[in-house]
Amino acid sequence: MMIVTNNFAKRQTVDSRFSHFDGTWTELEQLVMDYWETAKPGYRSGVILIRVPAERFFSSMVELKDGDKLIGEFVPRRKGESPRKTLGVASRNKLPALSVDIVLYSSKVLAEDDDNDLPSNDENWEIISINASITSGDTPIHPMVLLHNHFGSSGGTATNLNDGDFADLLRYSFNFWRDKASCT
Repeated sequence: MMIVTNNFAKRQTVDSRFSHFDGTWTELEQLVMDYWETAKPGYRSGVILIRVPAERFFSSMVELKDGDKLIGEFVPRRKGESPRKTLGVASRNKLPALSVDIVLYSSKVLAEDDDNDLPSNDENWEIISINASITSGDTPIHPMVLLHNHFGSSGGTATNLNDGDFADLLRYSFNFWRDKASCT
């Protein structure tokens, strides 16, 4: 088994609008290996979440307050993808995380869209996202990410969910994220 940080996740740095780890990619990969036994299934087969200690992680998530000004952009997440709408709050800074799930995709799943950095098989896993949260419980996939994945947007990974399961997951996601945004 091999674990690497996919190039897509390497956009999650201290200077980005995304959650980040205050350490090296090698340290992050070792942390994932150290907590491998905590893996739980993600939104589809070939996607897992590994809960790691929150120390050294910072969350870009903030809980919105009445009167917060939101700003948006229409930009691709990476070169070669179609642009997506993003919405965030500029008046806040990242906060120390209270919980962290590292999202990993099997290289085989990533190969469906030619996004894998390792050879395509079920033995190789790639870190796709650092999901650092300001809450201590589980954090659902962001509703816009879920929509892009489910409906096949550029850069999205198919959910393989039926309409009922998709609606249930979207409802859960919406209810969690309706009063939260990312720092920009």
